[in-house]
Amino acid sequence: MHKLAHTAVPGSALESVRWPALPGAEGARMLALQYQFALSERWSPAELRAAQFAQLTQLLQHAKTTVPFYRERLAGVAANRALDVAAFERIPLLCRQDIQENFDALVSRALPPDHGGTQEGNTSGSTGRPIRFMATQLTEVFWHAFTLREHLWQRRDFSGKLAAIRARVTPGSSAGWGASTDSAFRTGPSVMCNTEQPIPEQARWLMQENPDYLISVASNVQELARHCGRHRLRPPRLREVRTYGEALHPDARADIRSAWGVPVIDMYSCREAGYLALQCPEHEHYHVQAEGIYLELLDDQGQPCAPGTLGRVVITVLHNFATPLIRYDIGDYAEAGEACDCGRGLPVIRRIVGRVRNMLRLPDGGLRHPRFDEAQFGGIAPVRQFQVVQKTLQDIEVALVVARPLTPAEEDTLRALIIRNLAHPFAVSFVYCDEIPRATGGKFEDFRSEVVT
Repeated sequence: MHKLAHTAVPGSALESVRWPALPGAEGARMLALQYQFALSERWSPAELRAAQFAQLTQLLQHAKTTVPFYRERLAGVAANRALDVAAFERIPLLCRQDIQENFDALVSRALPPDHGGTQEGNTSGSTGRPIRFMATQLTEVFWHAFTLREHLWQRRDFSGKLAAIRARVTPGSSAGWGASTDSAFRTGPSVMCNTEQPIPEQARWLMQENPDYLISVASNVQELARHCGRHRLRPPRLREVRTYGEALHPDARADIRSAWGVPVIDMYSCREAGYLALQCPEHEHYHVQAEGIYLELLDDQGQPCAPGTLGRVVITVLHNFATPLIRYDIGDYAEAGEACDCGRGLPVIRRIVGRVRNMLRLPDGGLRHPRFDEAQFGGIAPVRQFQVVQKTLQDIEVALVVARPLTPAEEDTLRALIIRNLAHPFAVSFVYCDEIPRATGGKFEDFRSEVVT
């Protein structure tokens, strides 16, 4: 009997009808979006911008009338008139401190009912400033749709085994790859491991699971590849590595290819906004996901960057009406790119900087991807910004920007949280400052190690 390729035919909701497949309601919605994406990614830049501004007009009118924070900020946006670029670029930038200090005022008082229920999210992003935001079921739909687009762009075999090494997850296995794919396609199994596991343990797990595809945080998978390269460990079936969560180190692709002989596919996203850009299927640069994000790269004068120029990443999320993020400076820097010869009209980002996280170095020589549970900081003390620096194999220094001086009890509670999450009894000290500056090149690292190896 001939077996249909998993990537060729969607899954059918009818057991008796395998081809042509008849997907269920959620699968049909995912495939309908993929059909539209396949068209819009071939539009000209002018056509893309026109569609984006039609959606931006809807978003800004909603924000102006239902979100207290924007009533004055969007006073210059005319009602019942299409938004133009000049008017949009006059809107002040939204910074992370604005979101920190105005959470309630940024929540819509009259969310469209067909956007579904809401849920609160939180993240530190790449700048060490924890924020809270509200999202809707509709924003989750777009998150899943762009995930599926990325799989289809890279022509993955959905029958393969997917391994994920992520932060703050419960290790285990699943019969499918997850909601993004399984609503529309039949997929192979997936397995999950935690980034807090030491690198040698991750390597043993990876060899035992022997997946076709691996996804993990960029710095974590780079150190895993280096470890595997030194010990000549290569999962026989591994075809590809996917990275997310931070900028790829310049040596990461070479380290991974050297260890495992497979390509690296990178993704650019943030929790509060979803996917910002995906790696081109034919090149190592990135295509902005213009159907979900209006992304600006701005120079020091606030002007759009020319190709080859590094600028601030400023985004507007097109479909989150619960907490509209309009001209939001996310704290990252990226380099604008030329139009791509792959035929896609989606804007190009040549490279992403400003989100590199180092690995925590343990006294026994081990390496671990650090985590801080920064979402809990606000419940302990009025922390506005933080940066963790490993000074020696035993000493951690935490720089804090705070709304007021902390009490000794608050310091003790915060210190205990950091030690618990680093899973080692480091000596943790605090230093206080008015602002934590960026490093050369516009980078900000919420963690870095100064231990010389």
